[in-house]
Formats: sequence, C-alpha cells, structure tokens
Amino acid sequence: MTLELSAGDQSMLDGEHGRAVAAAMKILVAFSNAVGARKLLDIAGAHIDGCLYHGQASLDFVERLVEGGGRVRVPTTLNVGSFDLIHPGLVKMPPAQEVPARRLMKAHLKLGCQATFTCAPYQTRFRPGFGEQIAWGESNAIVFANSVIGARTNRYGDFIDLCCAMTGRAPAWGLHLSENRRGQILFELTGSFEPADALFVGVGLVIGQASGDRIPVISGLPQPRDEDQLKALGAAAATTGAVALFHAVGITPEAKTLDEAFRGMAPEATIRICRGDIDQALANLSSVPDGAPLAAVSLGTPHFSHEEWMRLLPMLREVAPGRGIPIYVNTGRATFKRLQDEGELDDAQKFNLIPVTDTCTYVTSVLERLDGVVMTNSGKFAHYAPGNIGVTVAFGDLADCVRSAAAGRVVRGAR
Repeated sequence: MTLELSAGDQSMLDGEHGRAVAAAMKILVAFSNAVGARKLLDIAGAHIDGCLYHGQASLDFVERLVEGGGRVRVPTTLNVGSFDLIHPGLVKMPPAQEVPARRLMKAHLKLGCQATFTCAPYQTRFRPGFGEQIAWGESNAIVFANSVIGARTNRYGDFIDLCCAMTGRAPAWGLHLSENRRGQILFELTGSFEPADALFVGVGLVIGQASGDRIPVISGLPQPRDEDQLKALGAAAATTGAVALFHAVGITPEAKTLDEAFRGMAPEATIRICRGDIDQALANLSSVPDGAPLAAVSLGTPHFSHEEWMRLLPMLREVAPGRGIPIYVNTGRATFKRLQDEGELDDAQKFNLIPVTDTCTYVTSVLERLDGVVMTNSGKFAHYAPGNIGVTVAFGDLADCVRSAAAGRVVRGAR
C-alpha cells in the first residue's frame, strides 16, 4: 500500500518549509506507511505527551526541531511536565535531572505550543468539537476526546504527536475513520446501580482489562452526574487496557442507541458486569485495610476540573480536617487561575490543601512522605503510584478521602 501525498505534503517533505518541518514530515510518512494509511488528513489541533522528561533522547529530538526553526501549525496543548512551574520548590529533583527536564518544557514552548501543561486539555479553551480531527497523546485525553466529545484521534505516542502538530497532518487510519469507530464488544451492567463516582471507576477498570484492542460498548450505565465521571471511567479503562474509545448507550454522542453504537452489526462478544465485579476491581486498588494510618491524600488524576473543585471545597470547609494530613490536588493551571480569581483558594492553607499544577503526583517527586498510606479517589493514581513512586495506596470516593484526612486514618463508607 502506497501513501498518497498531497502537493502540500510533498512540499513539506522536500524541505520547502524548513528543516524541522521536513524532518517531522519524513517521520510522519514513515509512520503512516507502517500503519497502512492511504493518505494524510488535516487536523484541527494536537496535544503533546512528550513534555515529561524520560531521558536525553526526548530533549535532543525537540531541541533539534527548535534549531531547525520549527513551529507547530495547529493549536497545540502540552501534557504535564516534570515540574510545577507555578509553585517553585514543590518538586524535589537533583539538579542533574532538573536542568534537562526544565529545558524540555521550555523547548516545547519555543515551538509555539501552548503552556497548558495539563493531562486534561479538554478542560481548556482548546477543547475540540464533535467530529474534529485531532492528534492527541496522553491516554485519558485520547479516550475522553473520542468517547465523550466525539472528536477523532488515535493513540499517538511521543514524537508522532509532535510531528502531526508540526505538519498539521495525521495519517488517515484507525479512529480517524468512521468505519473504525463502531463498537465491537458489549458490556452489560446487570442489577441496579447508583451513579456514584466509584461505579464509573470500577466499570472503567473492568472494561479496560477485558476489551483488549476492541472498542467497548457499555449498556445499563446510569446517567452520569457530570462528564467528570466519564473522565474517570475513560482514564481507568485506558490504564488497565488500551481503550481509546468507548461507547455508553444513551450517554455518549455516537451511541444514542445500541444499534448505533455497533453500526447495525452484532457484538463480537458480550460480557455481563455485576456489582461483585465492580467491588472486586475497586478492592484490587487498595493494599491496606480501613483504619490504616494516613500520610497524604492525592486527588486530580486526571487533573481536577473546576466542577470537581466545587465539590471538594465545601466538603473541606464542612469537615475542616486539622490533623496536618497534606491534601494534594493536581489541576490545570487555567483551572487554578480561575479558582484564585474567584477567591476559592483563600482558605486552602487551613486544610493543608496543596494545589499542584503543570505536573502530577504519581509521575514526579511531589509528595513529602512516601513511607505511609496515600489515599486517592483516582483509579489511575491507585494503579500507577505504587510502581511509579513506591507508595502504599488506599482507594475511596471523594468524601472518603476528605473524612480520612480529618481522621488521620483510612475511613471508607462511613456517613
């Protein structure tokens, strides 16, 4: 199969737009040929997952593009980096690692990327629209864009997402194409479920683990309170599996009916999910029993939205945790600024509330203590943090996390 290039594509490949664009197009062409794309398509935006420093190669790649005069061609947001640039000193890192990590974040800005530094670009002014073609990295952002918004992107990894941004083009394959977006495997919720936050996390964990590379369709899911619950579902599914798109019947935009979700075809398999399946998936996120002493609370993985803050802050003011347990809340800098402008964080220090922007507590050294139990309402944090930063995790809903901070120990389910 031969990739067909437009005159504009060929012009970029031939170096008529500079060395950086030519390099990006060369990589994009090779990638497109590898995945069997027939042509390239225009994209409306990109989200870059390569700001988090993993080694010299990533810095070399981006700085080479800068040296070649490169600039992104479409609105391009940035995922989390290794530092909270708004709160200096919050991240603890040896200078030998800090210098290149900061350089990597700044190099992306020199390419014309937006200083969003959030894993939730759909919570910014750069949120795409239904049907828009985009090239996004970051697993939770990808599944949210495809599923909740109905925009179109594949799972783009480091470097390829940036090459798409540099050229304004992406390979016409996979989830960019309508015929590849139909559901393949059906998950039926059996029994009666309330739309609790933990339910959406649990469903995400189950479908992620069982879907493989198939697109899941969920029937019987209660109407969510807000899109943050769908955000949690997608993040969990992309954590335990490779889910980039899910359909929830009667909820998500490409699944008004079961027939629409499957495009008139029968599911390849049907899996029933009962309450016991959900309970077991959630239980697997915790490695400590109720009553275990608490070292910290970590929220906002993916980054907290303004609506989530508006749920958290009244809880804190009501419970008024005063035991000095730090409550870290990861959030986008745009959301953080809005909260500051509204005066919502004026009393934050009373509750030992620590906003974290530009990065995330499970990917870099933010937490003061790693020797105790960290409680979270995030399936993603609970899944990754033990391996990434070596902490012991307890999972609970948002109210449980606040009550546990007040009690100084893990408390779940008490009202």
